[in-house]
Amino acid sequence: MGKKKQGQFSSSWGFVLAAVGSAVGMANVWGFPAKMGSNGGGAFLIAYLVFIALFGSVGLAAEYAVGRRAKTGTLGSYRMAWSTRGSAAGQAGAILGWLPLAGSMCIALGYAVIIAYVLKAFAASLGGSLMTADTAAWFDSFSLADYSVIPFHAIVVVGTLLTLFLGAKSIEKTNKIMMPLFFIIFVILAVRVALLPGAAAGYRYMFSPRWEELLDPMVWIWAMGQAFFSLSITGSGMIVYGAYLHKDEDVAALARQTALFDTIAALVAALVIIPACFAYGLDIGAGPSLLFVTLPRILQDIPLGRLFAVILYTAMVFAGVSSLQNMFEAVGESLLHRFPRMSRRLVLVLLCLICLGIGVNMEPIFKWGPWMDVVSIYIIPIGATLGAISWFWIMPRNDLLEEVGQGAGKAPGPLWYSLGRYVYVPCAVILCCVALFLKVAF
Repeated sequence: MGKKKQGQFSSSWGFVLAAVGSAVGMANVWGFPAKMGSNGGGAFLIAYLVFIALFGSVGLAAEYAVGRRAKTGTLGSYRMAWSTRGSAAGQAGAILGWLPLAGSMCIALGYAVIIAYVLKAFAASLGGSLMTADTAAWFDSFSLADYSVIPFHAIVVVGTLLTLFLGAKSIEKTNKIMMPLFFIIFVILAVRVALLPGAAAGYRYMFSPRWEELLDPMVWIWAMGQAFFSLSITGSGMIVYGAYLHKDEDVAALARQTALFDTIAALVAALVIIPACFAYGLDIGAGPSLLFVTLPRILQDIPLGRLFAVILYTAMVFAGVSSLQNMFEAVGESLLHRFPRMSRRLVLVLLCLICLGIGVNMEPIFKWGPWMDVVSIYIIPIGATLGAISWFWIMPRNDLLEEVGQGAGKAPGPLWYSLGRYVYVPCAVILCCVALFLKVAF
């Protein structure tokens, strides 16, 4: 973190697992299947893969490179990029950096509540009560009540912050355990779902696109937004992981690997949820209730359902904590960079108190739902847009290309930069404008 940076990732594989851990989360497990289910199935998948390829190879690589060049996270990276236009511009860039940083903190507040719900579901699965409950009534009993998951909320926040105590080393070690287990668990669940009668209809929906759906611009808009969110390209979080990279690492290759494993995680989650919903005739666009109402109802009806429920929610806790690590690390590193006299321990304690103090007041779903909408519709798209413009329009071309090319076997060249400047940046601007329009219109 900042001048007190806690080491670097010890290997490329450790970095990729940490970055995938940040990207893999609720956006993959319920966001991707729900968006796919309500936006054309296979057609949405094609559009999504197009944007993942673009954003992973260009946008994500740029964020890694900028963080490594600045040797710090959000605030220092924006200052570095803008200071190339003069000292006054550098000061303006440092101020602009607070917006995407605020996005990371704001979404962490709501995200911690969601993971607390997942931890509660894990406990109910382990104890067996979830296997006999009316899942809709069970979910309503805590998701619509004030201060209903405080103990679970505290465990999530304190536990996550403890994993950050040693910085990059802690993040790497925990994700080397959590991410492989996440993939193994979801593969086991996908195999079990494949045995359900009627699951084949879900596979046909996923992989047999109706080509006319690709003519619907909203399919492309939703796919673009999902790709941004899934890869954690927010103009903040992935920058700090880049700051912990060795100078001889190939950031473009690491970005492609992150995008690949993130996409595999999304597809494996969809292979669990979509065929299961088809098998039981349930709504695949149900959002959060997929995890807390739909899937538990399915698990109640299958042999060894309790075991599979424990497995499911274990994987979800891993996915959630690994994403929350990145949000907290981005904020903590920038605070230490801005206020170097603070200790890492003090910053983590402050983040813990802030998250618990504000977060417990968002525990009912009707409170954190609108909060997360504001963050995802306003703050994150604006932060992503500011980052894209800063790297490809403010920062000198040669500086960015030099950093992206450092350590690369085949350095990205003018084509890569042109894709960033004339395709990636307009995509970020379009997403930002459409998100604001949709919020105003609807």
